[in-house]
Amino acid sequence: MVPVLAAGFGTGLSLIVAIGAQNTFVLQQGLRGGAVVRLIVLCAVSDVVLIGAGVSGIGAVLHRWPAAITAIGVVGGLFLVTYGFLAAKRAARPGALVAGVLEPVSPRRTVLTGLALTWLNPHVYLDTVLLLGSVAASHGGGRWVFGAGAALASAVWFSALGLGARRLAGVFARPAAWRVLDGLIAVTMTALGVSMIVSQLP
Repeated sequence: MVPVLAAGFGTGLSLIVAIGAQNTFVLQQGLRGGAVVRLIVLCAVSDVVLIGAGVSGIGAVLHRWPAAITAIGVVGGLFLVTYGFLAAKRAARPGALVAGVLEPVSPRRTVLTGLALTWLNPHVYLDTVLLLGSVAASHGGGRWVFGAGAALASAVWFSALGLGARRLAGVFARPAAWRVLDGLIAVTMTALGVSMIVSQLP
């Protein structure tokens, strides 16, 4: 079962590591401090639920309901475009991390944004529910072990991204560094949002 677990870990990691809205937000919150641990748990648990749904075969049901993916894509796209606009405003007036002092972050806002970036992204369903679910099914009786490997990859990645970001705090003590980061976030979020909306057009 170890090879199956490793296969699930590798497959899950290859899908999760790709730069996207969720990863960008986790990195940003890891730098800012605050509720990053809650965000890591939220992202990891969400992936467990989605991967479990895929392994259990729910992906087949979702595949027959394309309207759901379309609706999620439009709403999620609009959300990302809005988030990108806010990041652009921050880039115009960057802040900085002062040694020993972190910019306060509202745990409620962090969690709600994390939920939106996770559950309003149609690619999450395509990757975790449909794709991982299909690959897991190819392992027959070992599909749950494969799913466990993918879930483990999610937990490891988000923990490393969120908690490891603090090592870059010294770099982000300069406003210019935040200007670059928020500028990249603005471009990434806006591009992803527009792409999601356009992909749902007939």
